[in-house]
Amino acid sequence: MKRIALFLATNLAILIVLSITLPLLEPFFREQGISIDLGTSMVIALVFGFGGSLISLALSKWTAKRFTGAHVIEQPSNRTEQWLLETVARLARQAGIGMPEVAIYESPEVNAFATGMSRNNALVAVSRGLLNTMDQAEAEAVLAHEISHVANGDMVTLALIQGVVNTFVIFFARVIGHTVDRVVFKNERGHGPAFWITTIIAELVLGILATLIVMWFSRYREFRADAGAAQLVGKEKMIAALQRLRLNAGQAQLPDQLAAFGINGGLREGIGRLFSSHPPLEERIEALRAMA
Repeated sequence: MKRIALFLATNLAILIVLSITLPLLEPFFREQGISIDLGTSMVIALVFGFGGSLISLALSKWTAKRFTGAHVIEQPSNRTEQWLLETVARLARQAGIGMPEVAIYESPEVNAFATGMSRNNALVAVSRGLLNTMDQAEAEAVLAHEISHVANGDMVTLALIQGVVNTFVIFFARVIGHTVDRVVFKNERGHGPAFWITTIIAELVLGILATLIVMWFSRYREFRADAGAAQLVGKEKMIAALQRLRLNAGQAQLPDQLAAFGINGGLREGIGRLFSSHPPLEERIEALRAMA
């Protein structure tokens, strides 16, 4: 219910902002001799902005399995798989969510991720490298971190935020493209090549700026998931898991499409940190140590 309310509230907020913006922009464009159907642009932006984000969310489990080659454990074939299923089931009960699908993907990296449409329709996957590198206490903490992502509804919230920024990027890119087409190239009928070229360039530039917002939230939710894991299994286990990740930080990472959903987002320096989906491991460890 909260996710539906959040979705409706987000859409309502966009409609309110754009409905306020449209009357303010239209007189300006008329004074400049520019005709633009901002109402149609708003609808297009909403449909494509949220449509793409929600479709991505709906396909998230399928996409994750395809990109990583993860195989879901239906019937455990060994003690490790049995332990994984039992641990995820216990943590899911503690967190008050439905049992996620549990999968292993063959990779030497030390990583794990969670994705899915809702709290009761999720996937938790761990790499073979994580199982071979971490002891059970550390692996349990990683699983608790991923379960916390699911319990917090992070995948849905991230999709909604992405939908919001997509909407504004598409809307303002079309406004910029229309303005350049009419004012600079004096095209008076339809849309010429300048509109499409300028719109694409504007979407790329605005999309980069919008990514800063999405990545900021992604980093914020990592701290929340760490705190949630600490509540489920104890903060010392979570700290030990992050320290183990720090020792293996140079290994290969998840594909870009899944990086924001993993436990370990890799290392970036300088301005690159603004585009990182995860905070530095040192900051996450210090945040846990500061917890009461």
